[in-house]
Amino acid sequence: MKTYSAKPAEVEKKWIIIDAEGVVLGRLASIIALRLRGKHKPEFTPHVDCGDNIIVINAEKVHLTGRKREKSIFFWHTGYPGGIKQRTKGQILDGKHPERVVQKAVERMLPKGPLGRTVFKNMRVYAGTEHPHEAQKPEVLDVASMNPKNKR
Repeated sequence: MKTYSAKPAEVEKKWIIIDAEGVVLGRLASIIALRLRGKHKPEFTPHVDCGDNIIVINAEKVHLTGRKREKSIFFWHTGYPGGIKQRTKGQILDGKHPERVVQKAVERMLPKGPLGRTVFKNMRVYAGTEHPHEAQKPEVLDVASMNPKNKR
């Protein structure tokens, strides 16, 4: 019996919408990364983008357990001497672009390299409930009801 290897033209991609309101960030990110990669499909092929397109709404209402809202810090450097900057997850969620917390959590769970960057582009994250993808008729995936620990 030969091993099946999916080709990019044979892959069927769906559109999935996920409501992040009250869902724990890490659990949400792991489910999104699994779906983006395509590991939930029987025809999964490691070197092909066979995942779905994911739309995440209400990213500003995601839940962080423990004291991660105050203690977990993102660092970046401006490129100038002494230019290290930092911001907590709470500051980002309360700021101008709260969707970046979800984006970073998912991005860090995907493989590094060209395939990971391609797969990451299949995710769209919105802070509120509005999104411009109604024409794609996305299916609803209720992450909160998958496991009682997912919603806090």
